[in-house]
Amino acid sequence: ESLHSSIGLLGISAGSLLLAVRFYSLPRAAPLIPGTALGVLLLILSSLLAYAGIQRSLRNASLFLSLCLTISVFWCGYGVVFILGGQGVLNNTGDFRNALVPGLVTFTLALLIIAVVGFLCREVILAMIASAASLASAHEVAMLYSTAFGSSAVACNYMIVCLVGGYFALGRILYFLTKEKIALPGTDLAKKKTHEQIQSTSGSMNDFAATGLILNMLSASVFGCRLLGVTGKLFIGQVPWLWAAGIYQIGICILSYRAMDVLLATFFGFTSVLKFAGGYCLLYPIWQPGEPSFPTPFLVVFSILFAVLALFLTLKSPVDGLYLLFYVAYCIALACRPKGFFEGGPQGVDVAIFVASALMTLIHLYNVKASAKIPTGKDAVKTLLARSSFLKLREGADLHAPYLGYSKYADAEVLGYACSVLASFAITMTGDPQTPLATVVIPWVVVAGGILKLLSGSVAFARGKTLESSAFILYAVMWIIWGLTRYGGLYGTTRSFHAAVGIIAFMLFNGFIVFCTLFLNIAWFFYSLTFLLIAVSFLLDAIHALPAGYDIAATLIFGLVSFYCFLSALFNSIFEGSCLPMGRPIVHLSGVGGGMTKCLHLPARKASSVKRIADILKNGGTCGIPTDTVYVLVAACNRPDAVEKAHQSKRQAQDRPMSLWISSLKQLEPAKHLFTPLLWDFMEAAWPSPISLVVPRGEWVDFLGMKDSAKYVGTPQSIAIRIPDCSVTTHLIDLVGPIVVTSANPTGEADTTHHNQVYAKLGDKVDAVLCDGPSPENIASTVVDCTKIDSGNIGFFRVGIIPKSQVKLILFLLPFS
Repeated sequence: ESLHSSIGLLGISAGSLLLAVRFYSLPRAAPLIPGTALGVLLLILSSLLAYAGIQRSLRNASLFLSLCLTISVFWCGYGVVFILGGQGVLNNTGDFRNALVPGLVTFTLALLIIAVVGFLCREVILAMIASAASLASAHEVAMLYSTAFGSSAVACNYMIVCLVGGYFALGRILYFLTKEKIALPGTDLAKKKTHEQIQSTSGSMNDFAATGLILNMLSASVFGCRLLGVTGKLFIGQVPWLWAAGIYQIGICILSYRAMDVLLATFFGFTSVLKFAGGYCLLYPIWQPGEPSFPTPFLVVFSILFAVLALFLTLKSPVDGLYLLFYVAYCIALACRPKGFFEGGPQGVDVAIFVASALMTLIHLYNVKASAKIPTGKDAVKTLLARSSFLKLREGADLHAPYLGYSKYADAEVLGYACSVLASFAITMTGDPQTPLATVVIPWVVVAGGILKLLSGSVAFARGKTLESSAFILYAVMWIIWGLTRYGGLYGTTRSFHAAVGIIAFMLFNGFIVFCTLFLNIAWFFYSLTFLLIAVSFLLDAIHALPAGYDIAATLIFGLVSFYCFLSALFNSIFEGSCLPMGRPIVHLSGVGGGMTKCLHLPARKASSVKRIADILKNGGTCGIPTDTVYVLVAACNRPDAVEKAHQSKRQAQDRPMSLWISSLKQLEPAKHLFTPLLWDFMEAAWPSPISLVVPRGEWVDFLGMKDSAKYVGTPQSIAIRIPDCSVTTHLIDLVGPIVVTSANPTGEADTTHHNQVYAKLGDKVDAVLCDGPSPENIASTVVDCTKIDSGNIGFFRVGIIPKSQVKLILFLLPFS
């Protein structure tokens, strides 16, 4: 059991001790811990808690994860507010109260929900910590509004958190140091661990969703408190809550991709944009008096994206889909009011979002932890769709399997296309060149088109989609630079030749991407080509030659193409088949676009993958597999058709014959009498290793069941045989029997050192690839001529990873040599 739980709870105890000291010393003229110092320390502890919670989440500790991340974001925003107070940005007690209350109200309720679920699910220690922290926040809110409530009650609650957390953490450390011999009451997680592992295999719940919903409560609280009169104004002091929620929401988005939840990850990406936009609006009065205005077309498009996402999420969980409708209403309310977040209509929807988010947090937390679930209608929709012959939900182990290899993340292309839609429609508002910041464009372009698109590109790269990731990253950089330059006041009314040169450089890169998409599919070709129209509009604007209406037309075309790609990616991630196809490659090349649906790419780390490869080989297929050296192409010895296919797929030269691999000398045991004692002893001493031994062909070949395959293996006089020093390969041979092997590359080309290269080099000629990333070595095996070993001589056909001296040493150390 990991000690990350101890680190997290010690962090909570340390932060609670700091706050207890702060509130005990509050009646004094000068607190013992200055505000700035306390803020910095809380920021450090919030980082530690986030790390501990995420690391612990990998072991299915959902409630501990929610507690750590909730307190982490609380202390992150709380710490920045203390820093602002210590630096004099918050001028008086009223400003300090208006800054703190929205966050304190949110975390009072959020921690109370965690405490309730903890008590219901018998997580007593965590529930006590959450309830004490919730009471501390509630007492602090009361203290800020009434002097009758002293600070001692707040300090007392934080001391409870400190003592309980310290007790649990020390108990876990003692349990670890004594090697499970001593366990303090309530700190033994062995039984809980087993229960949680059973729970985790029973369904595919997203453990991070509850924290994302709490972050939605936090941003809604900032504006909802203003409507309800809890706070007196909206100002810079509340920005820490909004931007802390936005930063953590992007983190939750990434972690949701890690949890293979594409729809909720996309939703959290969308909501992070709204949080950054809210913070931007509260910061705007620092630069210019008044309040910024909102681009109506963008918000209408944003509401459509939320509605489409809600529809698809309803197919998975109707309750989650209904929850997303609140954000559809929110975007419509923002579009209807020119001042956006500062108007009563959007703030009223914020109050509704706060309440709905609290209920959804309770449902998600309870359903992840408890055996009896709160019904969300998930099975009902699945039952309805099961009767449909047109639409069928995608399910099973290969739901998020990447095209090449394996990845720890689900596909993020849905978010990438959606961000393109948002960024393109955001720049339809040209704004006033004299006051570029007055129109809220920067958050939509920089956060959605830039940061979230970078995230999508990174995830695409992790899934083996090199071209798509390159395009997403290039477009993200373009949106960030252009958004800050054009709408951030850096551009001004003058134009520069240097800006035009930079845009031309981007256009050249994009031209290469357009060319490459000819070999990908039609949708990506038009997606990259229409972005070229956007870049042309940027260039024309930079040189003062932009025709009237061209930029609007270009952004609309790109936005519509991106929207189609968004819908297509959504359909393909939810349903089987291709309701909205991305199209076939415009230019088709062998080995590039021909076998996308034929060649399986399976992760070598899974035993089930090795079994599937074995079944393919038994049925006459050829597969690329990893070894102790480079990747090889293999076929089962007892399938002559497969061996012939492997022979032909390689365009195998007659002077480069195929070799034979076994998993153990026991497979040759019945034919031991056909080998000389010295050769047998040499094989025993040399294997398993990256040493291939060329031995005389004889009757022993028949004992391996090669039959008609034998004519393709070795030469008429000899055969190269080896036992690889690779557990995956030997396990595969145990399942299939002896295999025929050749390098996974056309004759004369370099060795294949990555699973992506196998399909790239051999194309449709290989039926499946067992993926294990880069090869452990870049050099092939050493091939030793043992046909004259009885005379004491060995030769070398190829010196590979094992040098001649080491091979000769093995022979020299044999007792009969």
